Amino acid sequence: MRTLNFAKRNIKELIRDPLSLVFSILLPLFLLFIFQQFHIPNEAYKLNYFTPGIIIFSFSFITLFTATLIARDRTSSLLIRLGVSPMKSYEYILGYMLSLIPMILIQNVLLFGLALLLGLEFSINIILTIFASIVVSILFISIGILFGSLFSEKASSGISSIIVQFVCFTSGMYFSIDLVGKGFTTVCHILPFEGSLNILKAVLNNDFSMVTTTNIVVFILYTLAILILSIIIFNKKMTSDNR
Repeated sequence: MRTLNFAKRNIKELIRDPLSLVFSILLPLFLLFIFQQFHIPNEAYKLNYFTPGIIIFSFSFITLFTATLIARDRTSSLLIRLGVSPMKSYEYILGYMLSLIPMILIQNVLLFGLALLLGLEFSINIILTIFASIVVSILFISIGILFGSLFSEKASSGISSIIVQFVCFTSGMYFSIDLVGKGFTTVCHILPFEGSLNILKAVLNNDFSMVTTTNIVVFILYTLAILILSIIIFNKKMTSDNR
């Protein structure tokens, strides 16, 4: 109950910045629509491949929102006041995560709604992909929590913006990373964004040959490591701020 109440409070904080919310939802929709008008002769831009890419792209804004929210809470001393409450660090983290689920669902429903209008064939895999995307979003939320715990609101916003570019160029949403140099391809394999995209593409297309064991292992390791690290640093920040 305490976690749910905290999540409701976070939702209200997110709604206080409606312009950013609308922008983060409309920009992915615009990109999905406009790229389909170009009829680019590249497999990466087919709806069943590009839609998961846009979902991953939209998650970079989730990172930005999370980082900004936590950094703002630290600035307002909210976390200092909450530090004397009986809630544990993981409960706060869960509260932040739960508050972003509605936004993720709205983004995904709108994106798939537009994709269907543009010609994507409906299947049960769309629903499964939406559920899978919630799991994938944990990575991006955790990154936001980590940045928000470490940096100020202004700095965390700027650093989170870099994640947007990393997602675009290392996930393979715009082009196959195999077409680039070997060094860049290796970097993409090491980072978790390629695996995140391949997981969603595999679920949507019901073709799990699209995702490799390496993709899954890298994604899981990054998600667990960043989530655990974000909880530890979040807890330390709360403890130090309360002294």
